Order: sequence, then C-alpha cells, then structure tokens
Amino acid sequence: MSRSVRQITDGEHIAAGSRPTMRHQSVKKQLPAVPDSETQYNSQKMLERRQAPVVNGTTSYGPFFLEYSLLAEYNQLLKQRLPGVHVLPSARSALLWFGVLFIRQGLYQEGIFKFTLSIPENYPDGDCPRLIFDPPIFHPIVDPVSGELDVKRTFTKWKRNVNHIWQVLLYARRIFYKIDTKSPSNPQAAVLYEQDLDLFRDKVTETIKLCKSKLYDPAKTDDPHEIVFSQWDPEIHEKARDAMLGVQRRKQSEQSVSTSKSAQDSGLSWVKPGTMDTFIEDDTATA
Repeated sequence: MSRSVRQITDGEHIAAGSRPTMRHQSVKKQLPAVPDSETQYNSQKMLERRQAPVVNGTTSYGPFFLEYSLLAEYNQLLKQRLPGVHVLPSARSALLWFGVLFIRQGLYQEGIFKFTLSIPENYPDGDCPRLIFDPPIFHPIVDPVSGELDVKRTFTKWKRNVNHIWQVLLYARRIFYKIDTKSPSNPQAAVLYEQDLDLFRDKVTETIKLCKSKLYDPAKTDDPHEIVFSQWDPEIHEKARDAMLGVQRRKQSEQSVSTSKSAQDSGLSWVKPGTMDTFIEDDTATA
C-alpha cells in the first residue's frame, strides 16, 4: 500500500501520520557597533571614579570602606589599652574623634588634657591625623595658639598598613614623659625647659590649672559623643563607683582564694598507717 504524501507550504514533503521535521536555518549573529573613542574614554573615566574616589588629587577609600577601616582602627586602639588615654569617635563623622589624656607622672602629673583628633578625608593615603589640645597647653611641640601637636615630626609621611591611629595617640601620651625641644612649635617652652627648669615647672602648673578650670565647661558641639565632665553627683556616680570597685574586689577575692589554695597545696601531708592521725610538714621545715 502506497503511503499518502501531502505537500507543505515551505516545499517539504512528509508522510501522512508522521511528525513534520523542521529545517533549522542558520541565524547570522550581529555584534554591537564598536563605540567611538570619546565614548570609550568617558566610560573608562567613569569606571576609575567608581573604583577609586579622588579627594584633593589623592586616591582614597570609598565612603563605606573608609568608615569600616576607621572602625577597625578604633578596635585596634581598644586592644592596645593605652594607660590614661580615653577616646570616643564622633557620632556625626567617623573622621572626628574626641579624647582626653590623664597624666599620672612626671612634670605634667595630674594633668587632664582634652583634645580632638581629625582624620583627613583621603585617609589612609593622605596626610597624618591632626591632634589639637583644647585649651592649648604649654609644651615645646604644641602650638601655643592653636593647640595643635606637631605630629609630623614623628609621622613625616603616613603609610598605609604601616602607621595606625593608636600610634598617634601613644605619641601624644609620650610627649609628656619625654620632652623634645628640637624644632619647637613653642620656642619659649623649649628655651625654659633647657635653661630654666623651675620656671618651666611653674608654666606647666599654670597650664594644668587652666585645663582643670575648663574641665566642666559645657560641650562646644551638639555631638552626643563629645567628652564632657560633670560635677560629682552621689545618686549617679556612687552607683558607678561601687560597680567598678565591686569588680575589683571580686578579682582581689579570687586572687586571694587562689593564693590560699596554693598555700594549702604546699608542704607535705600524710596519714599514719593504722590510725586516723594526719601529719603535715611545711616546706620551711624541710629547708
């Protein structure tokens, strides 16, 4: 029996009852037109600006990564536990930190010096941070008018992944224990330190008193993280003091218990065979 055949519109033939087989015609792909040189140049510049923002001609981190980097710097500072150094980043800007230094020894003993630390926008590839004492203090390397510490004498060029902000704060603390008079920002202070130490002490005493007299002044900004001191209030401060002293007492108690246990473990002890009598001999007795 012959198979019936019908013709399809495109000229192909198929047997009756069978499925048609479609012929796949090749499709010619077309590439987009090559952009002109000006378009390529503008696209490249836009990509560069996205990858590395430029501030004052120097490459810097993007805003989000900059904030993350400064948070890492602050965590490093906390791990250092620098004695007498208390710092708190601004609530308004990660580029501004508020701080206070407590000096416990040396010529500046009992000094309480407030300061601000300003970090450049092109951190960490720009200049080093600026540290400014407020009010200005009497010191050979502190400007007597602006109160700015000469940080560049130690950090001549800020190096990424080498220099850190905690090192600047350590340097700010160290200047009160090791006086440097080379290339002074305050020539009068440098000369007095070298030639008349008694008068230098008098000037230091005056600057300590001045800073203490302004210790309870109201905040100069509306930043909630600005460090402000308040007069003693028993209802507030006694609870905080008792809490801190309680932790200290617990630590001392734990240390005393540990010491007593070690004392009990020292020496020799045994039970006389056949009896319940205990014999103990101290280490000193065997010495």
